[in-house]
Order: sequence, then structure tokens, then C-alpha cells
Amino acid sequence: MSEKLHKGVATVAQLAEFDAVIDARAPGEFAEDHLPGAISLPVLNDEERARVGTLYKQVSVFEAKKLGAALVSKNIARHIEEHMLDKPKSWRPLVYCWRGGQRSGAFTHILREIGWDAHRIQGGYKSWRQHVIVRLEVLPPQLKFRVVSGATGSGKSRLLEALTARGGQVLHLEELAAHKGSVLGNLPGQPQPTQKGFESQLLAALSALDPTKPVYVEAESRKIGRLQLPDALLDAIRSAPGLRIEASLQARVEFLLRDYDYAIADPAWLVERLEHLKGLQSKETLEHWRGLIAEQDFATLVEQLLTLHYDPLYQRSQASNYNSFEAAIRYATDRLDTAALDKLAAEILATSA
Repeated sequence: MSEKLHKGVATVAQLAEFDAVIDARAPGEFAEDHLPGAISLPVLNDEERARVGTLYKQVSVFEAKKLGAALVSKNIARHIEEHMLDKPKSWRPLVYCWRGGQRSGAFTHILREIGWDAHRIQGGYKSWRQHVIVRLEVLPPQLKFRVVSGATGSGKSRLLEALTARGGQVLHLEELAAHKGSVLGNLPGQPQPTQKGFESQLLAALSALDPTKPVYVEAESRKIGRLQLPDALLDAIRSAPGLRIEASLQARVEFLLRDYDYAIADPAWLVERLEHLKGLQSKETLEHWRGLIAEQDFATLVEQLLTLHYDPLYQRSQASNYNSFEAAIRYATDRLDTAALDKLAAEILATSA
């Protein structure tokens, strides 16, 4: 074992030593963020937690503890019956709550009394959160990033997928953020994670990377949708060597029409997203674009969005934020279909390592 376990207490550094990680917090807390692979078995649900908290503040600690004990006992009994009766005596669960106190302590105590070698995380979720913050400062400078740039519509995200399929090592930030990184980047029916949840997923992704091999990552701005990249990661990416996809305008238009087919299928959503460009484009331009949507002339709309909005913005942003922009290895293409992106990925892996 990496550290000696004692009195049923473990640290976040020992996660791999256990068979299961149990989050004893309320579902709302779990939804905001949780340890990788954790399962939600709350000892108090959100409504019960609020009831106990109200008693604690308005009546007395004693009354709150009585109600809390009754609810916690009932919920732990249900979890054992529904999720643990098939577990062998050798099963080793790790339990945590907010601070590693009463909720996880009660759950761990009962599991240990049954005979399982259960432990609770010292400091609870708060210790995990501190671990995430520290590791997100330490890990990025240790990795050999290769920054994939290219104007909007160059298929950068799909290229990362092609690189992965060919065995390349990839950090796919937009996939982790559930957002395509533009005003039209919201994914239908897929909300972005919370900032804390995003950072936990990001740490898991970074921890799985081999620091001796190149890591391909897209040239992102500081924010992806409403989520912000950690400073250390952004600094590491912005200072890394780059490669640039130089796709023709026609190839980019055709690619975006395919990649944003869900937006084309919902003109009302598309019109609503264009409202976010107020102040960046004139009223006349926005009205013209709304007319193109009404006419379903999406090819013209996409071409004008690229030439009038995204391309100038991209040029300014990349040139000012990425040291590698001008010196980047360039890869020209007139096609961005699946076969072309696979061929591009092969060429990149052969020349940019």
C-alpha cells in the first residue's frame, strides 16, 4: 500500500487501493462534482439535508442530530440491502462526504461493523478538491503539447478524433467541456458540466497521459462556453509548438454544414444564437443573416459568418495568444471529410512528433 491505513481513514492518494468509491453526500452535491468513478449513495437526500439543517439552526443541535440519525440509519440500511448484499467479505469500499465527518463516518462505521474493510477519506470531498487544484498546477508543464490550430471550420476536433484512432495521444478539451467553443457551440440536450466537475474530469484526463510522448490539443481560448481553463494548462498550451490546418474556404463551409446539421435542423435555435453577436456585428448584417436562415440558404450564411466574423476574430486571437502561431507547421487541404482527416492525422503523426 502507498500509505499505511489506520482507523478506517485513507487519503485521496490511495483511491486505487479500493474496490469502490462511495459518495455519501446529497445528490445535489454529487451532481456539482464528485471523485472519478464514485457512485452516489447519499445518507441524506437534498430535502432531508435541508430539514436537518433547518432544525440545527432554528431549534437545537440535539433535535437535528435525532432526526439526522434516524434518516441516516434508514438510508444506509436501504443502500446495504439494494447495493451490497452480494459483496464478499474481501470487498474494500472507500466512503467520503463533504469534510470526511459525520455522514461518511456513520456509513464507514456500519460497513466496518459488518466486516468489510471500509475506509473514509480524510478531509472528504474538500481534500479531493484541494488535490485537484494542486495537480492542475503541477501536471500541465510536464506534458509535451502539440497545439492544433486552424480557422473555424477546419475540423480540428474531428482531427483530434482521427489522431486518437491512429494511436496519437490527445487532450480533447471541447469534448470534456461539452461545447464546441463558439457562439454556436452549445450541444443540444447536453449541458456543460460545472466548473468543478470539468476540472475533475480534466485532471483524470491529464493523469492518464504519458509525459514522454506528444499530446495533441486544440488551440483554445481561455473559456470554452462558460467553463474556464486552468491558468497552468493554458500557459503550457500557449507556449507549446504548433501545427496549423489550412483548409480552403469551400472545404470549411461544407464541413460546418455537416458538423452543425442539428443547428440547420432548428432555425429558431440558430436565430437565437445569432443574437449573441449583437454589438459585434451591425444590425443590418444580423438582419441579413436572419433572412438567409429564413430562406434556408445555409451555405451562404456559413460562408459569411466565417469571412466576416470568425476569421478576423481567429486571426487576432491566435496571433496575440499563441507563441507558435506564425512558426507552426502547416498542413494544407481542400477536403475535410473522414478520409481526408484520417490522411491528415497520419501525416501529422509522421512529421510533428
